[in-house]
Amino acid sequence: TYPLSPSFIRTIPDGDTHERAVCETCGFVNYQNPKIVVGAVVRHEGRVLMCKRAIEPRRGFWTIPAGFLEVHETPEDGARREAFEEANADLELKGLLAVYTVARLSQVQLIYRAVLRDADFSPGPESLETRVCTWDEIPWEEIAFPTVTWALNHDRMVEEGTASGPFVNPPGGTGG
Repeated sequence: TYPLSPSFIRTIPDGDTHERAVCETCGFVNYQNPKIVVGAVVRHEGRVLMCKRAIEPRRGFWTIPAGFLEVHETPEDGARREAFEEANADLELKGLLAVYTVARLSQVQLIYRAVLRDADFSPGPESLETRVCTWDEIPWEEIAFPTVTWALNHDRMVEEGTASGPFVNPPGGTGG
């Protein structure tokens, strides 16, 4: 015999406050949780590593190395992995810079401060181009996402000694 296929209904489980998908057969609750994004503002000799996206969304726009955390991966390992995937870069993390939320996408973003372990970096499969930029060389008009701008500005505040993190969304900032 074959096991019964689950049949889900939308209902509020006992002891909960939100409507969820619940299996009518066994009572399993299929929770939908936010996605976690990890990344880093990476510095090398006073410059910031930027990656031009080779993938959607926002292909052709500039970002810091960042992406979705994998199952069974620590946020720190994920940030290092993303830098390798996007820029063939080996990082030394220096601490948590910010925790941003993008509610409309159900994302929580953990952004670290980091430095390159050596000067070797090049576009990985997820980047069209990589480069280290001075503040004035950052392609501000071509930044992929608002959270990238926030992270760059927050990192600069730490570098200048005018503030310390971890930071959160700026007032009114939704990341949308």
